[in-house]
Amino acid sequence: MEANKILDAKGLACPMPIVKTKKAMTELASGQVLEIHATDKGAKNDLTSWAKSGGHEVMKHEVENDILKFWIKKG
Repeated sequence: MEANKILDAKGLACPMPIVKTKKAMTELASGQVLEIHATDKGAKNDLTSWAKSGGHEVMKHEVENDILKFWIKKG
């Protein structure tokens, strides 16, 4: 999946993946996609809930070699 920006949040514990995601999202225009790489298992629920509450869309989510990958489209 094509992303406009990639955020490396690997090794960060909650709430840092969300904090960094919020900051990265402010740099994108509506409709652009942010790809996030995280290792914190709580990130799946946290990012999904955060995206929904912020009007963003989780386009895709996958796990690759213990790395959680998310593609979130800015609302």
